Amino acid sequence: MKTPELIVIGCSLGGMRALQTLFSDLPADFPVPIAVAQHRHKASNEGLPTFLRKHSKLPVVDVDDKEWIHPGKIYLAPADYHLLVERGEFSLSVDAAVAHSRPSIDVLFESAADAYGDHLVGIVLTGANADGAAGAEKIRERNGFLIVQDPADAEAPAMPQAAIQRTRVDRILPLNRIAPFLVEICRVPAGARK
Repeated sequence: MKTPELIVIGCSLGGMRALQTLFSDLPADFPVPIAVAQHRHKASNEGLPTFLRKHSKLPVVDVDDKEWIHPGKIYLAPADYHLLVERGEFSLSVDAAVAHSRPSIDVLFESAADAYGDHLVGIVLTGANADGAAGAEKIRERNGFLIVQDPADAEAPAMPQAAIQRTRVDRILPLNRIAPFLVEICRVPAGARK
């Protein structure tokens, strides 16, 4: 596995609680940027980032169009926008909903897979539909690393189950093991520090 340069996370039903758990377990010096597509109502406001900031040692922001990607920051797809990734930069789109969702997890995952290839980690969390399964498959096709929440541990198991059925998964983990695993794989070797 190559050193991760970006982590993408997709979730839906039960996602707020799952993200709360995951982010509260990441240290303040976690080095890799994280982009999240959480299904949100189109009239959603600052509620999600405000909630997650209370549970994260890392800065949490809704993405602005053409925003640069910085290490150690959590980026959320804004309500009613698709979040796309280019190398080092985000863009937003108001293209049609995918799988009845905007933001779409598949759109985020597929664009990130094209941009980051084998330096990408994708994570599929709880959710009640199959959004994210096609994107998970694209991550694996581009030799990215794929983590799926154990469906038995998910508030809504349909989304992780769909990803597991669609493609080969590198790790199936209960929610409370995902952050420690990320810390382990994203640790900068002592000799590589500047």
